[in-house]
Amino acid sequence: MDAAAPLPYHAQVRESLRTRILEGVYTPEQQLPSENDLTSLYEVSRITVRRALLDLENEGLVQRLQGRGTFVRRPQVTQDLARLQSFGEAMRPLGHETASRLLSVREVKPPQAVAQRLGVTMRSKVSEIRRVRYLSGTPVSLDVSYFSTTLGRRLAAEDLASRDIFLILEHDYGLSLGHADLLIGARLADEALVEHLGVALGSAVLYVDRLTTDLDGQPLACEHLFNNGDAYQYHLQVARDVPKPLSTPPKARSST
Repeated sequence: MDAAAPLPYHAQVRESLRTRILEGVYTPEQQLPSENDLTSLYEVSRITVRRALLDLENEGLVQRLQGRGTFVRRPQVTQDLARLQSFGEAMRPLGHETASRLLSVREVKPPQAVAQRLGVTMRSKVSEIRRVRYLSGTPVSLDVSYFSTTLGRRLAAEDLASRDIFLILEHDYGLSLGHADLLIGARLADEALVEHLGVALGSAVLYVDRLTTDLDGQPLACEHLFNNGDAYQYHLQVARDVPKPLSTPPKARSST
Protein backbone atom coordinates (compact mmCIF):
# COMPACT_ATOMS: atom_id res chain seq x y z
CA MET A 1 0.00 0.00 0.00
CA ASP A 2 1.04 3.57 -0.65
CA ALA A 3 1.31 5.49 2.62
CA ALA A 4 1.53 8.75 0.67
CA ALA A 5 -1.73 8.15 -1.25
CA PRO A 6 -4.72 10.36 -0.37
CA LEU A 7 -6.91 7.30 0.27
CA PRO A 8 -6.70 5.29 3.51
CA TYR A 9 -5.46 1.71 3.26
CA HIS A 10 -8.88 0.06 3.28
CA ALA A 11 -10.02 2.32 0.41
CA GLN A 12 -6.90 1.45 -1.59
CA VAL A 13 -7.61 -2.25 -1.14
CA ARG A 14 -11.26 -1.70 -2.05
CA GLU A 15 -10.40 0.22 -5.23
CA SER A 16 -7.86 -2.40 -6.29
CA LEU A 17 -10.34 -5.25 -5.82
CA ARG A 18 -13.14 -3.28 -7.53
CA THR A 19 -10.92 -2.69 -10.56
CA ARG A 20 -10.07 -6.38 -10.78
CA ILE A 21 -13.75 -7.32 -10.59
CA LEU A 22 -14.87 -4.81 -13.21
CA GLU A 23 -12.03 -5.74 -15.56
CA GLY A 24 -12.89 -9.44 -15.29
CA VAL A 25 -9.82 -10.60 -13.39
CA TYR A 26 -12.31 -11.97 -10.86
CA THR A 27 -15.35 -13.28 -12.73
CA PRO A 28 -18.97 -13.58 -11.51
CA GLU A 29 -19.42 -16.28 -8.84
CA GLN A 30 -15.64 -16.69 -8.51
CA GLN A 31 -14.29 -16.81 -4.98
CA LEU A 32 -11.91 -14.03 -4.01
CA PRO A 33 -8.65 -14.83 -2.24
CA SER A 34 -9.08 -15.49 1.47
CA GLU A 35 -8.68 -12.73 4.03
CA ASN A 36 -5.29 -14.17 4.98
CA ASP A 37 -4.18 -14.14 1.32
CA LEU A 38 -5.41 -10.57 0.82
CA THR A 39 -3.64 -9.50 4.01
CA SER A 40 -0.38 -10.86 2.61
CA LEU A 41 -1.01 -9.56 -0.91
CA TYR A 42 -1.64 -5.96 0.15
CA GLU A 43 0.53 -6.04 3.29
CA VAL A 44 -2.24 -4.67 5.50
CA SER A 45 -4.07 -5.85 8.59
CA ARG A 46 -7.03 -8.22 8.51
CA ILE A 47 -9.26 -5.42 9.86
CA THR A 48 -8.31 -3.32 6.82
CA VAL A 49 -9.17 -6.18 4.45
CA ARG A 50 -12.50 -6.83 6.16
CA ARG A 51 -13.45 -3.16 5.89
CA ALA A 52 -12.61 -3.16 2.17
CA LEU A 53 -14.70 -6.30 1.60
CA LEU A 54 -17.60 -4.81 3.57
CA ASP A 55 -17.54 -1.73 1.31
CA LEU A 56 -17.66 -3.95 -1.78
CA GLU A 57 -20.50 -5.97 -0.29
CA ASN A 58 -22.49 -2.81 0.42
CA GLU A 59 -21.98 -1.81 -3.22
CA GLY A 60 -23.37 -5.15 -4.36
CA LEU A 61 -20.16 -6.29 -6.05
CA VAL A 62 -19.41 -9.22 -3.75
CA GLN A 63 -21.27 -11.55 -1.44
CA ARG A 64 -19.73 -12.81 1.79
CA LEU A 65 -20.91 -16.29 2.81
CA GLN A 66 -20.16 -17.34 6.37
CA GLY A 67 -17.79 -20.28 6.49
CA ARG A 68 -17.23 -20.24 2.72
CA GLY A 69 -15.59 -16.95 1.80
CA THR A 70 -16.26 -13.95 -0.43
CA PHE A 71 -17.62 -14.37 -3.96
CA VAL A 72 -18.11 -12.00 -6.88
CA ARG A 73 -21.82 -11.41 -7.41
CA ARG A 74 -23.47 -11.83 -10.76
CA PRO A 75 -24.33 -8.44 -12.27
CA GLN A 76 -27.98 -7.58 -11.77
CA VAL A 77 -30.22 -6.75 -14.70
CA THR A 78 -33.03 -4.26 -14.33
CA GLN A 79 -36.54 -4.24 -15.76
CA ASP A 80 -38.38 -0.94 -16.01
CA LEU A 81 -41.79 -1.18 -14.36
CA ALA A 82 -42.97 2.03 -16.02
CA ARG A 83 -43.73 -0.02 -19.17
CA LEU A 84 -45.92 -3.09 -19.49
CA GLN A 85 -43.56 -5.60 -21.09
CA SER A 86 -42.99 -9.30 -21.09
CA PHE A 87 -39.75 -10.74 -19.73
CA GLY A 88 -38.32 -11.26 -23.21
CA GLU A 89 -39.40 -7.83 -24.48
CA ALA A 90 -37.61 -6.16 -21.58
CA MET A 91 -34.41 -8.20 -21.67
CA ARG A 92 -33.64 -8.74 -25.36
CA PRO A 93 -32.99 -5.04 -26.18
CA LEU A 94 -30.41 -5.08 -23.38
CA GLY A 95 -28.51 -7.83 -25.19
CA HIS A 96 -29.59 -10.71 -22.94
CA GLU A 97 -30.66 -14.11 -24.21
CA THR A 98 -33.91 -15.33 -22.68
CA ALA A 99 -35.52 -18.75 -22.55
CA SER A 100 -38.25 -20.55 -20.65
CA ARG A 101 -38.74 -24.07 -19.38
CA LEU A 102 -42.36 -25.17 -19.18
CA LEU A 103 -43.01 -27.07 -15.96
CA SER A 104 -46.73 -27.72 -16.15
CA VAL A 105 -50.07 -26.67 -17.63
CA ARG A 106 -53.16 -27.75 -15.71
CA GLU A 107 -56.65 -26.71 -14.71
CA VAL A 108 -57.08 -26.03 -11.01
CA LYS A 109 -59.41 -24.41 -8.56
CA PRO A 110 -57.99 -20.92 -8.01
CA PRO A 111 -56.56 -19.76 -4.68
CA GLN A 112 -58.76 -17.14 -3.07
CA ALA A 113 -56.47 -14.25 -3.99
CA VAL A 114 -56.32 -15.38 -7.63
CA ALA A 115 -60.10 -15.79 -7.81
CA GLN A 116 -60.56 -12.25 -6.52
CA ARG A 117 -58.05 -10.81 -8.97
CA LEU A 118 -59.58 -12.62 -11.97
CA GLY A 119 -63.16 -11.99 -10.84
CA VAL A 120 -64.17 -15.67 -10.70
CA THR A 121 -65.54 -17.89 -7.97
CA MET A 122 -63.36 -20.32 -6.05
CA ARG A 123 -65.64 -23.14 -7.24
CA SER A 124 -64.73 -22.49 -10.86
CA LYS A 125 -61.54 -23.65 -12.54
CA VAL A 126 -58.70 -21.67 -14.09
CA SER A 127 -55.67 -22.64 -16.15
CA GLU A 128 -52.35 -22.59 -14.32
CA ILE A 129 -49.07 -22.36 -16.27
CA ARG A 130 -45.74 -22.77 -14.47
CA ARG A 131 -42.46 -21.77 -16.13
CA VAL A 132 -38.85 -21.16 -15.15
CA ARG A 133 -37.41 -18.10 -16.89
CA TYR A 134 -33.74 -18.04 -17.89
CA LEU A 135 -31.49 -15.06 -18.50
CA SER A 136 -28.31 -15.86 -20.44
CA GLY A 137 -28.63 -19.45 -19.29
CA THR A 138 -29.21 -18.65 -15.60
CA PRO A 139 -32.59 -19.30 -13.93
CA VAL A 140 -33.87 -16.01 -12.54
CA SER A 141 -37.61 -16.41 -12.10
CA LEU A 142 -40.34 -18.95 -11.39
CA ASP A 143 -43.57 -17.71 -12.99
CA VAL A 144 -46.96 -19.10 -11.98
CA SER A 145 -49.63 -17.67 -14.31
CA TYR A 146 -53.40 -18.05 -14.14
CA PHE A 147 -55.85 -17.59 -17.04
CA SER A 148 -59.43 -18.42 -17.83
CA THR A 149 -59.75 -22.03 -18.98
CA THR A 150 -60.75 -20.85 -22.46
CA LEU A 151 -57.57 -18.83 -22.83
CA GLY A 152 -55.45 -21.38 -21.00
CA ARG A 153 -56.43 -24.22 -23.32
CA ARG A 154 -55.36 -22.18 -26.33
CA LEU A 155 -52.06 -21.28 -24.69
CA ALA A 156 -51.41 -24.91 -23.80
CA ALA A 157 -51.02 -25.67 -27.51
CA GLU A 158 -48.39 -22.93 -28.01
CA ASP A 159 -44.61 -23.13 -27.81
CA LEU A 160 -44.31 -21.48 -24.40
CA ALA A 161 -40.63 -22.41 -24.08
CA SER A 162 -39.54 -19.97 -26.78
CA ARG A 163 -42.41 -17.47 -27.10
CA ASP A 164 -43.66 -14.79 -24.71
CA ILE A 165 -47.28 -15.12 -23.65
CA PHE A 166 -47.87 -11.36 -23.98
CA LEU A 167 -46.83 -11.49 -27.64
CA ILE A 168 -49.02 -14.53 -28.29
CA LEU A 169 -52.02 -12.76 -26.77
CA GLU A 170 -51.50 -9.65 -28.87
CA HIS A 171 -50.13 -10.92 -32.17
CA ASP A 172 -51.86 -14.29 -32.44
CA TYR A 173 -55.09 -13.80 -30.53
CA GLY A 174 -55.67 -10.11 -31.25
CA LEU A 175 -56.04 -9.20 -27.57
CA SER A 176 -54.79 -5.69 -26.79
CA LEU A 177 -53.18 -5.39 -23.38
CA GLY A 178 -54.29 -2.41 -21.32
CA HIS A 179 -52.40 -2.10 -18.07
CA ALA A 180 -51.01 -4.12 -15.19
CA ASP A 181 -51.60 -3.77 -11.47
CA LEU A 182 -48.60 -4.92 -9.43
CA LEU A 183 -48.06 -5.80 -5.79
CA ILE A 184 -44.40 -6.23 -4.85
CA GLY A 185 -43.08 -7.88 -1.72
CA ALA A 186 -40.89 -10.71 -0.49
CA ARG A 187 -41.35 -14.43 0.09
CA LEU A 188 -39.22 -17.09 1.74
CA ALA A 189 -37.87 -19.69 -0.66
CA ASP A 190 -39.57 -23.08 -0.43
CA GLU A 191 -38.34 -26.37 -1.87
CA ALA A 192 -39.69 -25.56 -5.34
CA LEU A 193 -37.72 -22.31 -5.51
CA VAL A 194 -34.62 -24.07 -4.21
CA GLU A 195 -34.97 -26.65 -6.98
CA HIS A 196 -35.71 -24.29 -9.85
CA LEU A 197 -33.78 -21.11 -8.94
CA GLY A 198 -30.90 -22.55 -6.94
CA VAL A 199 -31.52 -20.26 -3.97
CA ALA A 200 -31.08 -21.27 -0.35
CA LEU A 201 -34.05 -22.72 1.52
CA GLY A 202 -35.72 -19.99 3.57
CA SER A 203 -33.86 -17.15 1.83
CA ALA A 204 -35.80 -14.09 0.70
CA VAL A 205 -36.86 -13.83 -2.94
CA LEU A 206 -38.52 -10.91 -4.71
CA TYR A 207 -42.24 -11.57 -5.20
CA VAL A 208 -44.52 -9.82 -7.70
CA ASP A 209 -48.28 -10.30 -7.98
CA ARG A 210 -49.24 -8.94 -11.42
CA LEU A 211 -52.77 -8.60 -12.79
CA THR A 212 -52.84 -7.78 -16.51
CA THR A 213 -56.02 -6.50 -18.16
CA ASP A 214 -57.17 -5.72 -21.67
CA LEU A 215 -58.01 -2.24 -22.95
CA ASP A 216 -61.51 -2.52 -21.45
CA GLY A 217 -60.10 -3.34 -18.02
CA GLN A 218 -61.12 -7.01 -18.15
CA PRO A 219 -58.65 -9.35 -16.39
CA LEU A 220 -56.53 -11.49 -18.72
CA ALA A 221 -53.87 -12.95 -16.47
CA CYS A 222 -52.97 -13.11 -12.79
CA GLU A 223 -49.31 -13.96 -12.31
CA HIS A 224 -47.14 -14.77 -9.31
CA LEU A 225 -43.50 -14.05 -10.18
CA PHE A 226 -40.77 -15.28 -7.85
CA ASN A 227 -37.47 -13.60 -8.77
CA ASN A 228 -33.92 -14.28 -7.70
CA GLY A 229 -33.02 -10.88 -6.29
CA ASP A 230 -29.29 -11.56 -6.69
CA ALA A 231 -29.65 -11.46 -10.47
CA TYR A 232 -32.82 -9.50 -11.19
CA GLN A 233 -34.29 -6.24 -9.99
CA TYR A 234 -37.02 -3.77 -10.93
CA HIS A 235 -36.79 -0.04 -11.54
CA LEU A 236 -39.55 2.53 -11.30
CA GLN A 237 -39.24 6.30 -11.52
CA VAL A 238 -41.97 8.26 -9.79
CA ALA A 239 -42.64 11.97 -9.58
CA ARG A 240 -43.80 13.84 -6.53
CA ASP A 241 -47.23 15.41 -6.86
CA VAL A 242 -46.52 18.76 -5.25
CA PRO A 243 -49.67 20.16 -3.68
CA LYS A 244 -50.69 23.63 -4.70
CA PRO A 245 -49.96 26.26 -2.06
CA LEU A 246 -52.96 27.35 -0.06
CA SER A 247 -54.13 30.82 -0.90
CA THR A 248 -53.70 33.32 1.90
CA PRO A 249 -57.03 34.74 2.99
CA PRO A 250 -57.26 38.54 2.80
CA LYS A 251 -56.61 40.36 6.02
CA ALA A 252 -59.65 41.82 7.71
CA ARG A 253 -59.73 45.58 7.78
CA SER A 254 -59.69 47.12 11.21
CA SER A 255 -62.56 49.45 12.03
CA THR A 256 -61.77 53.02 12.81
